[in-house]
Amino acid sequence: MHRRKFLQVSAALAGLGQLSLLGCSSDAAQSSYPFGIQLYTLRDDMPTDPDAVLQQLAQFGYRQIQSYEGPTGMFWGRSPADFSRFVRELGMDVVASHCSIEENFERKANDAAEAGMQYLICPLIGPQSTIDAYRRYAERFNRCGEICRDVGLRFAYHNHHYTFFEQEGVIPHDVLMQNTDAELVDFELDIFWLVAAGQDPLTWIRKYPGRFAFSHVKDRLPDMPADSFSASTTLGQGIIDYPTILPVAYEHGMRYFMVEQESYAGTTPLDSARDNAAYMRQFSF
Repeated sequence: MHRRKFLQVSAALAGLGQLSLLGCSSDAAQSSYPFGIQLYTLRDDMPTDPDAVLQQLAQFGYRQIQSYEGPTGMFWGRSPADFSRFVRELGMDVVASHCSIEENFERKANDAAEAGMQYLICPLIGPQSTIDAYRRYAERFNRCGEICRDVGLRFAYHNHHYTFFEQEGVIPHDVLMQNTDAELVDFELDIFWLVAAGQDPLTWIRKYPGRFAFSHVKDRLPDMPADSFSASTTLGQGIIDYPTILPVAYEHGMRYFMVEQESYAGTTPLDSARDNAAYMRQFSF
């Protein structure tokens, strides 16, 4: 989208966001638990004008940002401190970012600390051919956790569906969790991908209390293949029972609830972000 057109759309959505917020009572707004958004949700819009997108997200009611390594890095063309300052001026906090652990991880940890983040999160490792390979990743996560600890951060791993299918008689995600040091490594539970693998979120949340610090909150259409990104839909339009899941998750130590959406049939990323924020305002723990 050309910059002028993008800004015109952004201005229009700002008005909608203000109306949406005004439609909630002040008591409801105050009682809602702060929720955030993974900027990958806006991956088509962020490279065009990240400042305009962030302004819209603040208008929609998001209070936390989880970044990722976009075309201009985790900080979208700004220095770490400047990016964090800009986001705070909008009334939000940059609490975490996804990033590759394959190169320059120590530098990324230092930059994240400069930005005042609390977490760096490995977004994926890909399916592994053996359980021993998952054990080796667990060891690597521990080392990443040490690097993060040394600069005042925490480290976490974000799952996809493939770690929840049995392999060599065990579930790979159990291997990752049981072979990482809880003092060094947390986990971000992507509930969409867990459900895609046919697993029950409440079972996993209760099995590992305190280990799932983050979640990706995104809904899933029924009867879709496990590896389908197009199964992602706007919150409240799919099959995942978040009104039941999220209070239990909070009770068991989850503190960061990050909206993410990866498919937008019949809508746009910004419209979805607005509607997802309206959905998330129902929760208070």
